[in-house]
Amino acid sequence: MSLDEVRDDWTRLGSAAPLWAVCVDPAKRTGGWDDDEFLASGAAEVDSAMARLAELGIRPAGDHALDFGCGAGRLSNALAGHFGRVTGVDISAPMLAEARRLDRSGGRVAFRLNEAPDLAAFADDSFDLVYTDLVLQHLPPPLAAGYLAEFARVVRPGGAMVIGVPARERRTFKGLVFRFAPWPLIRVAQRAVLGYPAPMRMHTLPPGRLAALLRPLGARIAASDPYWGGDHWDHLRHYVAVDGQAAP
Repeated sequence: MSLDEVRDDWTRLGSAAPLWAVCVDPAKRTGGWDDDEFLASGAAEVDSAMARLAELGIRPAGDHALDFGCGAGRLSNALAGHFGRVTGVDISAPMLAEARRLDRSGGRVAFRLNEAPDLAAFADDSFDLVYTDLVLQHLPPPLAAGYLAEFARVVRPGGAMVIGVPARERRTFKGLVFRFAPWPLIRVAQRAVLGYPAPMRMHTLPPGRLAALLRPLGARIAASDPYWGGDHWDHLRHYVAVDGQAAP
């Protein structure tokens, strides 16, 4: 799977059902998300995550945050309540159009299209926080690893990352299907049976693998907390401290 395929799939999803594609809920498939409800769900998540960082003694400065894979801006708006500036990046132009429609930040959020396999548009040490939730699993693992390295590059020493990803498939029928069924079969089922506008490829990122990727980048996982998982995966939200000193 290439980054072009990711862009094409999420362009279709952003055109057809942007809020549902960000927060998949069968009951809200056809316009079921109310704008205020959608944004309130992001505020609840970010408020909780920021409180958890403080509880762990990780207190990034409040200047500039990056929302990676911002989609329709659900978390970008929430981050604007904690940071003076927020940059939301996404690979899908229709998603960004929806994010701009929903922007309630009073000008504190800038949304940018990023179709590159890196964050070269941003200088080293540009952000106090990188926040990404339920994004990296949609990318091929080598691309996800490359973006993790970019997160560490653009976060200032003393900053932080919050990374939400599925750690493993659940031992349920749906979880085992995603673990063992070939991707072409899942792709057909998502389109023909479930009626997705475009397929959503999924990959897991076990905590040990994530820690091994972050350690040489001068970042360490301070805590990994379980949260929403549905019938398919066990999701973890990782709270990462960045000191900029790569481990030997």
